[in-house]
Amino acid sequence: MIPRLDTALIAARDPDTMARLAEGVTETGFLTVYNTGLTQERMTRVFAAYQAFFHLPEAEKQAVNMARTGSNRGWGGPGSEQVDPDANPDYKQVFDCGFQLRQGDPVRDQNLSVYGENLWPDLPGFRGEVEAYFSDAMKVAMTLLSAIAAVLGRDESYFDKAFSRPMALLRGNYYPPRPDWASEKDFGIAAHTDYGCLTLLASDGVAGLEVQATDGSWLPVNAPVGEFVINFGEMLEMWSGGRVKATLHRVVGTKAERISVPLFFNPTHDTNVAPEGAKAPILAGDHLKKRFDETYLHLMGQGKA
Repeated sequence: MIPRLDTALIAARDPDTMARLAEGVTETGFLTVYNTGLTQERMTRVFAAYQAFFHLPEAEKQAVNMARTGSNRGWGGPGSEQVDPDANPDYKQVFDCGFQLRQGDPVRDQNLSVYGENLWPDLPGFRGEVEAYFSDAMKVAMTLLSAIAAVLGRDESYFDKAFSRPMALLRGNYYPPRPDWASEKDFGIAAHTDYGCLTLLASDGVAGLEVQATDGSWLPVNAPVGEFVINFGEMLEMWSGGRVKATLHRVVGTKAERISVPLFFNPTHDTNVAPEGAKAPILAGDHLKKRFDETYLHLMGQGKA
């Protein structure tokens, strides 16, 4: 069973809650949280902003199409991602924005795929709503990471320095009703593990997310508006020496449209995320760029000989 936890009790380090947090971190790779300070009313506004964007005419979305960039900022149309090479490209649409460094920062220019320039549609209220949520969601994610450090037997400030300039990406996912032409190789998003550290996922309450259990079956997981699904990615699994679990998940899709908003919260690009005792460092930015280049169709093949 996926633990459902009160964020206030996590912050208070309530023993029973911390034990269940440890279960979610090290065994299931998933948990849900509530009482974060991000209310149902607030999240309803966030979903409405994304819905207004995804329902724009395609010509207006094309104006911020990430395929024109060397990064993953802006709109990605249907079929712009392929998370599973054995499946067809995902039929969902996305809108990505991320943590931005100052103009002229050399790190920004050298790491476009993780610190790229955000693109914003000409849609009243959209940018303000999304940027405000992005900022508040990162604070929730950082609070959770301090508790996860405690679960792992580290000082609670263990992750703080590593997230000073995070490679944080906020995404809006739009899953249209599952197309009539969809085959067994067509998904809203095919089976995958997340690439980074911690994902804070909000959804509009429509079911769709499935998590692979240890016996190989697929279990539905959902949280109502105002609650959040938390899961962990490959980077944190590696960084923790395998103690944190990155679990396969997918969205097949249904006859109902669905919007979800994941925050992918990842450390500063030059953080060494190799497990303790590793002979060579693994830089967080290198890991993330490699996985982006393998996923976004407009980035595939870049940087290869």
